[in-house]
Amino acid sequence: AAPPTALPGPAERGCASRAMGRLLALSLLGIALALLGERLLALRNRLKASREVESVDLPNCHLIKGIEAGAEDIDILPNGLAFFSVGLKCPGLHSFAPDKPGGILMMDLNEENPRALELRVSRGFNLASFNPHGISTFIDSDDTVYLFVVNHPEFKNTVEIFKFEEEENSLLHLKTIKHELLPSVNDIIAVGPEHFYATNDHYFSDPFLKYLETYLNLHWTNVVYYSPNEVKVVAEGFDSANGINISPDKKYIYVADILAHEIHVLEKHPNMNLTQLKVLKLDTLVDNLSIDPSSGDVLVGCHPNGQKLFVYDPKNPPSSEVLRIQNILSEKPTVTTVYANNGSVLQGSSVASVYDKKLLIGTLYHRALYCEL
Repeated sequence: AAPPTALPGPAERGCASRAMGRLLALSLLGIALALLGERLLALRNRLKASREVESVDLPNCHLIKGIEAGAEDIDILPNGLAFFSVGLKCPGLHSFAPDKPGGILMMDLNEENPRALELRVSRGFNLASFNPHGISTFIDSDDTVYLFVVNHPEFKNTVEIFKFEEEENSLLHLKTIKHELLPSVNDIIAVGPEHFYATNDHYFSDPFLKYLETYLNLHWTNVVYYSPNEVKVVAEGFDSANGINISPDKKYIYVADILAHEIHVLEKHPNMNLTQLKVLKLDTLVDNLSIDPSSGDVLVGCHPNGQKLFVYDPKNPPSSEVLRIQNILSEKPTVTTVYANNGSVLQGSSVASVYDKKLLIGTLYHRALYCEL
């Protein structure tokens, strides 16, 4: 008879178990590295990291004196007074004036040679930590002008409401809004004296979790409706919701999803909820959206190459691009390039606003351009 097979002893079982453990660990490491590699490649595509832009020049342009460290957003009143949000600072983002607080500038586009002037802000408002981002104006039925400003004091998130006092060229601070549904506010469109839609460009407010969220492409960002009586998420599932605006007839909300290279058209309902109507896909990182009051066209400040924007190299600066979208509600909107520059004149365009054949182009952290069309 054959001798009985010896059972593996504790030492052999331990070796086999360790080998299996190492194999499993290696397998998990391989999967994790493959996933990280895939995410990195996807992020480069989302940033359009290889894209270069061909210049499209406008003949009558000059840089605006007094704007040296960005004009991230611009909003123009129907009477031609333009507001600039200047000096934005974000963790990890380049700044040409890291120690100077932000501010709000104003320019009267009816003047022959308009100049940008800083608006005084009422006492009691903390100007030392003023870090303005997206802005929006609202004109009430009694002609009171309200300016809504997304603010990041000490990199936190608030919305500030000011009353614009034109005769004194000043802003009277009325209210600071903080809310758990506004953890990472980017842009805002005012729809009442204390009512607005706002985009959150991240789900988290913690800087590390923000990076992780972007890297993993979670699509957790959203649009929130705020009023004194109700605050609610009204649209979600964006890669990184950014610029927001409203159609001239107030029936539609437009949202730029910067890393998905999309503009979403959403229908606004009487209860202020939004439903998606269509998505316009573009070949660039779309930032702030402005409406041409004469035509209803959408003007878009764009970043052709996001990697250059976020990893600043003065020898290879970020480029600029402005698009005009005609008939955005139609089946085939017309998209034209109004302006493009490789960074030699203007770096990192974030917004373009137009009034009476005058075009203003702002940037995330560089200069601002005034053009006569």
